[in-house]
Amino acid sequence: MTAGRAATLIHRLVSVGAAPADSDDLRTQKVSLTISALLITALAVIWVGTYLALGAVLSAAIPFAYQVLSIVSIVLFARFKSYPLFRTSQLGLMTLLPFLLQWSLGGYVASSAVSLWALVAAFGALVFAGARGAIPWYVAFVGLTAASAILDPFLPRAVLIPEGVRIAFFVLNITGVSLTAYLLLQYFVRARDAAFVQSERLLLNVLPKTIAERLKRGEGTIAEAYDDVTVLFADVVNFTSFAERTAPRRVVEVLDEIFSAFDALALRHGLEKIKTIGDAYLVVGGLPEPRPDHAEAIADLALEMQAALSRLSEALGIDLAIRIGINSGPVIAGVIGRHKFIYDLWGDTVNVASRMESHGVAGGIQVSEATYQRLRGAFRFEPRGLIEVKGKGRLRAYLLTGRASAQVA
Repeated sequence: MTAGRAATLIHRLVSVGAAPADSDDLRTQKVSLTISALLITALAVIWVGTYLALGAVLSAAIPFAYQVLSIVSIVLFARFKSYPLFRTSQLGLMTLLPFLLQWSLGGYVASSAVSLWALVAAFGALVFAGARGAIPWYVAFVGLTAASAILDPFLPRAVLIPEGVRIAFFVLNITGVSLTAYLLLQYFVRARDAAFVQSERLLLNVLPKTIAERLKRGEGTIAEAYDDVTVLFADVVNFTSFAERTAPRRVVEVLDEIFSAFDALALRHGLEKIKTIGDAYLVVGGLPEPRPDHAEAIADLALEMQAALSRLSEALGIDLAIRIGINSGPVIAGVIGRHKFIYDLWGDTVNVASRMESHGVAGGIQVSEATYQRLRGAFRFEPRGLIEVKGKGRLRAYLLTGRASAQVA
C-alpha cells in the first residue's frame, strides 16, 4: 500500500463519525476522540497479552473488555453519528477501566500505576466536551484516585508480576499516556490553527486588515473621518436583463468571474473594496491607510476594470459593458452591525460618486469636478459640461479616457 493510500485510509477511519454539516469545532472534537479511542484500543493488546501470559486472567479481561466495548462504540458512532453517546461511552471507559485494572492487580505499585491512563479522559475531555463539559470527568478522575489511595493497602496481589515487567509497564504507562495526550493535543492544535487561518482569511475578505485587528482587540464602535479619499462606483450595464433570461447558476458564475477580476485589480493597486450590491461594485482609495495618490490609483483601476470586462465579455461569450462613477472628498467610514458586520462609507462624497455612475454613459468613466482637478495633469478627459444630477442640481462632469502619456488599448 502506498503512503498516499494509507493516509487516505487513516483519514477515513478517524472521520467515521463526521457529518458534512458538522462545524469545524465539532469535526475536530469527533476526530480527536476517535483517534484517542483507536490508539488506546490498539495499545490494549499489550496488556491483554502480557497479563494472559502471567496467568492474570481477570486483569487481562479488563483491557480486553475495553477493546470490545470501544470497537462497538466506534461502529455505532459510524452508523448513527451520535457524538454525545460516543463521547460519554468512551470517556466513561477511559476513566473507569484503568482503575479497575489497577485494583485487580493489587494497587499502584503492582499495576505500575496503570490508572494514569484515566488522565487521557480527564484532559481529553477539554477537547472532546469543552471546558465546562470536562469538569465532571476531571472530578471523576480525582475521586477515583482518592478512592485508590484509600483502597491501596487492602488490595490483594492477584499475581506476582516480575520486577522487570513491572518497571517496563511503568515506562509504558508513562510513555503511552504522554504519547496519546501529545498526539491528541497535536491534532487539536493543528486543527485549531487551520481553522484560525481560515477564519482570519474570511475576516480579511470582509474587513480591512487594520480594522479587523481593532475588532479583535475588542474595540466597540469603530468610526473614522477621512478628509480626502476617492470613491468609485461601478455597475454592470444591462446585467438585470441578462439575469432574467439566464439560468441562476450561470448568472452567479458570470458575476463571480467579473467581480473576482475586479478584486484582483483592487488588491494590486492597494485599494479597499468596500462591498458589492447586486451587480454594483464599490471601492475606495485613501483609507483606512491614507495615501496621497488615491485619485490616480482609482483612475488606473477604473481603466483596467474597463479592459478586464471587455476581455471577460469576449471570453464568456456575452455582451456586457460597465458604467463607472468617481468622486473625491471627505467621508466617514466605520463598522456597523453585531452579527453580520460590514465596513462601510457615508457622506456626500459617496452620494456624488454614486450619481456620477448612475448619470454616466455605458462603457464610460464619469468623474466629478473634484476628481478631475486632482487628475487633469496625468489623465485625458472629455468634458461633459453641466449635467442634471438627481438631488444635486447641475454638476460639472468629465469622462476619463486614459492616461495622458499612453493610449488605452
